[in-house]
Amino acid sequence: MSDTNHSTRKPVIAVIGAASCDEDITELAFETGRLIARSGAVLINGGGKGVMEASAKGAKEAGGTTIGIIPSSDAGWANPYMDIVIVTGLGQARNALIVLSADGVIAVGGAYGTLSEVAFTLKERKPIAGLHSWNKILGEIPSFDNAQEAVDFVLNKIEQNK
Repeated sequence: MSDTNHSTRKPVIAVIGAASCDEDITELAFETGRLIARSGAVLINGGGKGVMEASAKGAKEAGGTTIGIIPSSDAGWANPYMDIVIVTGLGQARNALIVLSADGVIAVGGAYGTLSEVAFTLKERKPIAGLHSWNKILGEIPSFDNAQEAVDFVLNKIEQNK
């Protein structure tokens, strides 16, 4: 099998964060998803509620494509903004699949599940940006105050890594 030229493949950006979040984080996740779609990138996440649903809704409203890698073995578990649902039945272990499937990651808020995805991202040396996430504790994650800065940062890093 020959090497595939990925230069025309759309970038895939994961938006990670908690399934339960406040209104400010929900709005930030929505805006992040909207900006990812407007950039022409594909949004991938865990397909659930909270940050996942808000970012997917933002992407869909901007005409983007969304992929949800869900922990359940029931596709109906996914939020209604997922174009493609990948059923795993793996529970939290699916977090590794989200990161491995993405070219870059944006953490919006988050709890311990998000922290596991951050760790996978750092281990895989993939571009990552944080918006009110684990950046203050870890110090290794570039921190941004708004979604536009985070999306631009990750897209630029993805382009540099081609």
